[in-house]
Amino acid sequence: MARVEVVQGDITREDVDAIVNAANSSLRGGGGVDGAIHRAAGPRLKEAGAALAPCPPGEAVATPAFDLDPPVRHVIHTVGPVWKGGTRDEASLLASCYRRSVEVADSLGARSVAFPAISTGIYGYPPDQAARIAVDTVRSVPTRVELIRLVAFDRVTYDLLTAALD
Repeated sequence: MARVEVVQGDITREDVDAIVNAANSSLRGGGGVDGAIHRAAGPRLKEAGAALAPCPPGEAVATPAFDLDPPVRHVIHTVGPVWKGGTRDEASLLASCYRRSVEVADSLGARSVAFPAISTGIYGYPPDQAARIAVDTVRSVPTRVELIRLVAFDRVTYDLLTAALD
């Protein structure tokens, strides 16, 4: 079972084998975490993502990390659900994002992976519910990944993830 930890910071600066991108289905970049990862990885990330698109909600695919600093070797792109009030299978789609991303990390041989808070920005997923799903899912997925780091951009998200972990 992977060790799960919560930190606050910039996911593009994490010292891990792979980082997860909260992407849109085009995999060409966007705002928030997606935009930050694309800026840090450089323009080849957009080209590599476009070649794999479209990616449906709940799925995950990987590209090289390009210009991200080592040891980051991979970017795992996952498309979270847009919140529609919780009546459109959003919880299972969000859990699938975390589960599929860990499975992709396993297939790449990654021993450490960092996740952002998927779907809690522009996609509107309630952060407290998303934190519980994130923690419960990464704890329950069988994996050879040794470290799963949940990276909060702000203090509120950090506190929610920490509470869910406890």
